[in-house]
Amino acid sequence: MARRRRVCYVTGTRAEFGLMKSTLRAIRESSALALQLVVTGMHLSRSHGRTVEQVRREGWPIDATVPWRQSASKDELAIAVGEATSRMARAFAKLDPDVVLVCGDRVEPFAAASAAHIAGRVVAHVHGGDRALGQVDDALRHAISKLSHLHFCATEQSRRRLFAMGEDGFRIHRVGTPGVDGIRELAAGHPHAPVAGVIAVHPESTDDELEFRRTRLLLKSTVPAVGGPVVIVHPNNDPGWRGVARAMAGWDGRDGVRIFRDLPREQFLGLLADTRVLVGNSSAGILEAASLGVRVVNVGDRQKGRERSANVVDVPWSAEAIARAVRRAVKSKYVGRNVYGGGNTGQRVAEILSDVVLDEKMRRKLIRY
Repeated sequence: MARRRRVCYVTGTRAEFGLMKSTLRAIRESSALALQLVVTGMHLSRSHGRTVEQVRREGWPIDATVPWRQSASKDELAIAVGEATSRMARAFAKLDPDVVLVCGDRVEPFAAASAAHIAGRVVAHVHGGDRALGQVDDALRHAISKLSHLHFCATEQSRRRLFAMGEDGFRIHRVGTPGVDGIRELAAGHPHAPVAGVIAVHPESTDDELEFRRTRLLLKSTVPAVGGPVVIVHPNNDPGWRGVARAMAGWDGRDGVRIFRDLPREQFLGLLADTRVLVGNSSAGILEAASLGVRVVNVGDRQKGRERSANVVDVPWSAEAIARAVRRAVKSKYVGRNVYGGGNTGQRVAEILSDVVLDEKMRRKLIRY
């Protein structure tokens, strides 16, 4: 019997791991593939719930953990990326994967893609070709794409961007986003007491004081406008998160508000399915909310440039604009299409990873023009 092709997925956050679960299950269940899992980044942070334990509780075998230095500034973040890149290289040398699989635009997949590409390993990237301003997200996403040999993009616009970046057509596969695979069934399997609104805010800058003021403004504007119970989800670990968390701290138990430091994806989807509006700047509002009929008030520039469905309304960091948009959003559910598709993305990714030829043509990249 032929050896199974080893696919090593590197995960750094609760959100990205949840988004990729359908793909990871399809890889794990494939007769041609063997899944390896490397856990790093926010998963290992006690300040963010140490979600590596949740990964273990769900029965995912972890092949390696890569420590990640917590950072409060861009300089510290750059140091953390360098250290992690070295550790990733050591992990890959030990695990010897045939393909290193990464998702998105964060520093963790950038470190993994850098280590793998330089070592001559095939890199496969999910959600390449998208746009999102973030902090350093847009540049990192495209840098990861240039380090990658296979692209699993979500939309036609993203496919065209990758081709325009000089990527060969045979490398690019438009598959949709795995984040909406079976999303309604997942949400239905984890019902939650209905809430009027969900707030999910991540840092837009590295300035803790600015992020504190912005988040405080958003909370004071949103909670009264929602007019019912509200759930707040803790921020990710981008520099500036301490300011966001400090602004949230005093709200737990106040005016019908509950704060969750961490929510497993299935519980988050169940919560989202039973609310009218998601407020903040989370990618969940861009990628998944439309499939659950949830309206989104997207605040600020973190998701600037990203394709969005008609359920999303963009507003600035203005108390009046936020409150007005929230009051409108809670009046009805969204009925319409999700531009990121939906269906069988995870299975399609696994099938392509099983069948693709990993030869010199695949490994040695040359810009197309």
